[in-house]
Amino acid sequence: MRKGIHPENYRLVAFKDMSNEDVFITKSAAEAKETLEVDGVSYPLIKLEISRTSHPFYTGKTKLVDTAGRIDKFKNKYAKFQK
Repeated sequence: MRKGIHPENYRLVAFKDMSNEDVFITKSAAEAKETLEVDGVSYPLIKLEISRTSHPFYTGKTKLVDTAGRIDKFKNKYAKFQK
């Protein structure tokens, strides 16, 4: 491996899945502005939109996410073609 290209500041970080409030601790070099206390220890906090505990591929559950009414817009747009 080439020397000097990998970060040196690995530390334990709390990752929180905001969709289901799951928290897991792992090593990371990512910058964090917030902290979270887990079992009496304060960790830098990284917020996630989706993780292994909420992703449909890993959970086996399909979840329909309608952002900004896309489904309604589609239905309204193509309603004129229905008989």
